[in-house]
Amino acid sequence: MSDTRERLMEAAISVLKRQGIAAVSARSIAGEAGANQALVFYHFKTVEGLLAAAALRETAQRLEQYRPHFAAAGSLRELLSLGQRLHEKERANGNVAVLGQFLAGSTGQPQLAEASADALRMWTEEIERVLDRLFADHPLAEFLDLPGLARAVTGAFVGLELYEGVDPQAADAAFTALDRLGVLVEVVDGLGPVVSRAVRAKVRREVGRNGAIV
Repeated sequence: MSDTRERLMEAAISVLKRQGIAAVSARSIAGEAGANQALVFYHFKTVEGLLAAAALRETAQRLEQYRPHFAAAGSLRELLSLGQRLHEKERANGNVAVLGQFLAGSTGQPQLAEASADALRMWTEEIERVLDRLFADHPLAEFLDLPGLARAVTGAFVGLELYEGVDPQAADAAFTALDRLGVLVEVVDGLGPVVSRAVRAKVRREVGRNGAIV
């Protein structure tokens, strides 16, 4: 029974990659899996339920694969560079296209929308753990909203993955800008304790004056 569920979820992802969300049906998934289409409803109740399960399964597998790489990132610049390399790998494997199809299919399908949000949340939580480690002793740590920054990083890469499909050069420019942000953080880190204290004091004054959170 477990093997059948796995084959159906793999088949759903395969159909999505090749034909898009519009071609996904109990018939097309069952044909891809070499199974009776009644099994789609037996195991998942609906095609939407199958897609939701496949989205979460796919995300969990990819996170498990990439977790050691996240653990090896030693700076924000390394994390952003890793994100770009993973993006290129995901695109080559067809997973960028799958993400776009899941997001497109979420409109008007609450269960799929919820699963897509959960999948993005899984990525965000993984990135937040990396940021917590990287900024544990950073001079600006007290001013950073790390959960918000993790969501921004996830959102940026999701947007860039979709952006690249229509304007690759602009997407490359955006990746370059993110890399420069990492360089800027490294420069601040290397300024020494005296300058770091001055930067922290300046930021604290600005936060107090404007009521803003960096």
